[in-house]
Order: sequence, then C-alpha cells, then structure tokens
Amino acid sequence: MDRRLFLNQGAKVALTAALLPAVACQSTPEKSAAEAGTSGAANAAGNDSAETFALHEATVADLQERMAKGTETARSLSEKYLDRIKALNEEGPKLRAVIETNPDALKIADGLDQERKAGKLRGALHGIPVLIKDNIDTGDQMMTTAGALALQGHKAKQDAFIVQKLRAAGAVLLGKTNLSEWANFRSTHSVSGWSSRGHQSRNPYVLDRNTSGSSSGSGVALAANLCAIAIGTETDGSVVSPSSCNGLVGLKPTVGLLSRSGIIPISSTQDTAGPMARTVRDAALLLAALQGADPADSAKLPIPASMPTDYTSFLKPDALKGQRLGVEKAHLNGPTAVANLLKAAVEALKAQGATVVEVELVKKINPLGEAEFDVLLYEFKEGVNKYLANAGASVRTLADVIAYNTAHAAEAMPIFGQEILMQAEKTDGLGSSKYQAAVQKTVSESRKIIEATMRDNQLTAIVGVTTGPAWCIDWVNGDYSTGVDFSSPAAMAGYPHLTVPMGQVRGLPVGLSFVGAAYQEGKLLGLGYAYEQATRHRAAPKMLPTVV
Repeated sequence: MDRRLFLNQGAKVALTAALLPAVACQSTPEKSAAEAGTSGAANAAGNDSAETFALHEATVADLQERMAKGTETARSLSEKYLDRIKALNEEGPKLRAVIETNPDALKIADGLDQERKAGKLRGALHGIPVLIKDNIDTGDQMMTTAGALALQGHKAKQDAFIVQKLRAAGAVLLGKTNLSEWANFRSTHSVSGWSSRGHQSRNPYVLDRNTSGSSSGSGVALAANLCAIAIGTETDGSVVSPSSCNGLVGLKPTVGLLSRSGIIPISSTQDTAGPMARTVRDAALLLAALQGADPADSAKLPIPASMPTDYTSFLKPDALKGQRLGVEKAHLNGPTAVANLLKAAVEALKAQGATVVEVELVKKINPLGEAEFDVLLYEFKEGVNKYLANAGASVRTLADVIAYNTAHAAEAMPIFGQEILMQAEKTDGLGSSKYQAAVQKTVSESRKIIEATMRDNQLTAIVGVTTGPAWCIDWVNGDYSTGVDFSSPAAMAGYPHLTVPMGQVRGLPVGLSFVGAAYQEGKLLGLGYAYEQATRHRAAPKMLPTVV
C-alpha cells in the first residue's frame, strides 16, 4: 500500500510538503533496541562502487549478450550481485533492501548454465538474477513473512504461481526483498520501507529519504544495481510509488493479468504483482514471463481470449506519434518543482507527436477513498485468515498476529502500532451490506470515471505525476505527503498503470504515470518506451547522505 490512504484517514502531519524536498531531514532514525546500526548514513557517502561494478545499469539484453559470448555465466552474474548485496545491504550505506538471499541461488544458476551449454535456452530471462518481494511464496529454504516477526520462520509449502512462471522462464531467484510490513497495511502512522524483520530500507539516491512502499526493497535493490530485475506487489501505489521514488520503471498490470495465488493478500479486488525494472524493455520482458491463466485465482476482471505473449513488439520509438493523451490538471498546478517536471514532460510528449489535453481525474476519484479503505479492511481480514489457515505458520489468524505483536511490542512495534490490523479484525465479513456497498462504489465508480474521461476526450491514456519526491524517513511522525499522488484511479478500477522516470528534484527522482483501460499494458508500454527513449531520465543513484 502507498501511504496516501492513511494520510486521507487523518494521519497527515502538519508539514509544508512543497518545501520538504529542498531541505535536509531533521528526524533521521538513530539506533534503537529494535535496530542497531541505522545511523551513520553520512559515513556511507561515496562508498558506492558504481563506476567499477561490472554489472552497473546492465539490462537483460546486456547480460544475455555477455552470457552468449561466454564472458559471463548465470553463476558469475549471481555471484557479482550477491557480492554487491553483501557490500551495500548491511554494510556501507546499509540499504536494507534485501531481507534474505537464496541459499539455492548458485545451484539454480549452475543448472541453467548447464542447460545453456547443452543448447537449451528457456527464453529472454534464462540465467537472469531476479529479486522478489517477501510477501510472495517460494517453496524453498527462504521464508515468506511480509516483513513481520509474527511470521518469522514461515516457509511456504510451494511456489506462488508467478514464481513457478519465473523458474520456468529460467530466472535465477536471488533472494527476497524488504517491504513496508504487511505491505503497509498495519498502521495509520507507518513509515514506508520499515518492517520488524527487515528494519528500515533507505533510498539510494539520498539516504535519509524514504523509499516509498510497500515494494520498498524491490525498488531500492533495483535502483542500486543489486539485481537485474525485480518483482513488487501493489494494492494502491505499492509498485508505482517506490518505482517513482527510486528512478525506475514500474508496471501495475490489470488485476487478473498476473496470478495472485501464493501472495500474502490485502485485497482480492485490487491486489496484483508487477514488474519493476530500470528500462521499459526489461519491464516488458518480465511481464510476459509472469503472465498466465491461473484457475486458482478468482480475479474479477476476465482475461481476454487473446493476449500478447511478447510485449516488446509494442516498443517503438514513434509510439507516441498521433496519440491523444490527457494530463491531470491538478498536477500541473502542484508543487512548483514537480509541476515544472510535468510541464517539461508534456512538451516532450508533444515533441514526439502526441496531442495532450488537460483532464480532471483526481478530484473525481478522491471522494471514493473512504469506500476503498473499507473494502481493503474487509478483504484483508478475509484474505489473511485464509492464507494463514493453510500456511502452517505459528500464527493462524489475523487475531493471532495482533496478539503476537502485542506480546512482543518492543520488537514488533517499536516505531508505530497496528491500528489498521485492529480495524480489519473488527469487520464482520464479506456478506456485510457495508462491504458490498463499498466494493460496488469503489470499483464501479472508478471505472466509470476513467472510461468516461477517456471516451469523452478520445484518449489513449492519461498521464500525471506518479508521486512527489521522496519524503524524509521520519520515525516520529511517520510518512507524509510531498504534494501529489496518482496511484488510486488505476488501483481502484483494477486498470494498468505504468511509471517511467521523468526527472529529479534536488537529486530525488519523480516518475511520469501512464494510465489506460483494462488489459492495455502493451499500449502503455509502447507510450512509455517512446517517452523513455526521447528523454533518457533514468540516472543511477549516488547515495548522497542528504539533499544538497
């Protein structure tokens, strides 16, 4: 979950958001009983060996070329990334992006190298090291915990459906990433990127800034070149927001395109996994590998009979030519530095042949926020209870989780509480008239608003600012807004949402969103690719101690 919902629920901090990106953080985390060693970010400045790292900013195509030439193998790639994780995750800048590495990673890599030698290549991801979020089941030696100490020691009985697809595609499962605990559905005063198991992840661009979430570790790891590609999950903002704040490409697909089976849930209505990458092309490759019909997933949006199997076919430099796009009007009038980035992006879109008109989507969607939150509360309890009932973990229900956290408060809740878990526990089931009304309102109205906006303006997609620049890591007040967010329209509707780097504010990345109709991932990827190729805004992080 992105922080937006909780801010709208009354947890907003009295800070001047428009000024925050330009100042140093004043409440950076210090050592605590729960986490020793989180201070000293300033000492990490300059410790990144980006210039000498052999795989710096390498794309999937780059890595495949090296393996084809024999200058690298799946094992050598995996070893290099594992060494970098060791150097930057718990040492140096202490990014805390990776919660656990896979003890079987090199064995998997060796097997894939043997297949390559024998002339068998599984596809574009053969031998490519990938990290996945720690709410996705793997039937191996790694745990699946959603970052929660309450699930410490839990090992899934089998792979999630998308992990099965990853393995079949030949990817090397390098490890699991840290996240905002319970995918940021625990407290109204949460700090994104913090979990009781993985502790506080740090933004690799400016180390005292937040990573956003809840796919925090996936965003940090990918931005800092700890892996080639990564997988996050999203209910509302959790792929696109950390992608934006970490200078990445992130795609929240249409709900139903990717299976949710074997993923610790929040919402059966809005949940989806999604690819995260440093380039649009790599995101397209990962999406194709992950998609597939899963009879065990009862997604509410039926998948069309014919879906693309190769999304790279949409990636053309002139894909913007002749397209008509809507731009969110409120974002053009937002915080000055961010609004200026968006205005420059609009000019770049026009320069590539697109027509851009102003639309108002946010003010029509925002009134649905309370109903959305109700939907998530009800579905979280239902989904988590079902997951835990069959997981074989020491906690079997949401009530057990709450009791564990209460009994181990010093370790599990040293920074913020569990108000949302307790709210969810009080809900009275999916048969409730309150739930039925909320889900009908959220889904139906959001889809009507998006579809009407696109139809009335004859649009291919709607663009806007994904989220504002990263805010300070603040263990006193929790997360706060930096002025703009654009995750909710597509999240509520279950429609696809792509973010692509749009530039930076004082060294902090900001993404440009492309939102479209159901199952139009290929079209969005094409638009995003054309914009990416024309602007080239992706820049590797410098791991600065604070904003300068």
